[in-house]
Amino acid sequence: MSGRLIRDFWQTIVHGAQQLFLGLCALILLQGVSMADRTTVAPITVTSSAFVQGGEIPTLYTCEGEDSSPPLRWSGVPDNADTLVLIVDDPDAPDPQAPKMTWVHWLVYNLPAQLTALNPGTVSIDLPAGAEEGINNWDRKLFGGPCPPIGRHRYFFKLYALDSALSGLASPDKDALLVAMKGHIIGYGELMGTYKKKH
Repeated sequence: MSGRLIRDFWQTIVHGAQQLFLGLCALILLQGVSMADRTTVAPITVTSSAFVQGGEIPTLYTCEGEDSSPPLRWSGVPDNADTLVLIVDDPDAPDPQAPKMTWVHWLVYNLPAQLTALNPGTVSIDLPAGAEEGINNWDRKLFGGPCPPIGRHRYFFKLYALDSALSGLASPDKDALLVAMKGHIIGYGELMGTYKKKH
């Protein structure tokens, strides 16, 4: 009798565990479907004639050169996009072996969605009408080229397509810009280049 009770007990435990496992699987699948339904961010291809994905950024576009922005080109912006945002940053500051912050090199927002490129050496007066710049970590509205104090750093040129223009921003930093962009991103692409100081 006791053996039968033990067997019934374990069968109940196993059955309960199976039901719990199936329930968790169903929940995970439902969450996956829900997330997939909400994911409408289109891929954007970002390239440069100056360097390839993962390649070294030429000295010309760094603090050891002219400290000017490299040429950028992109494709795949969604048809329903209204504006574009460009964020250039370095997640390896100050030392890629022990990064402590992401250094912001350039912020540009409200670029027209029809734009497909930025020329090398772009400055404020070269930007299309309506486009604005935010404040980088040098506390200025301007591209600041790679200037890593230690080792080889990665530099990400991130392009976002938004479904609307951004208004009410007054010289935003990256955090303020990202807050304003929340809920409006419908496309994204990035280009990554690296640099290590020569001297």
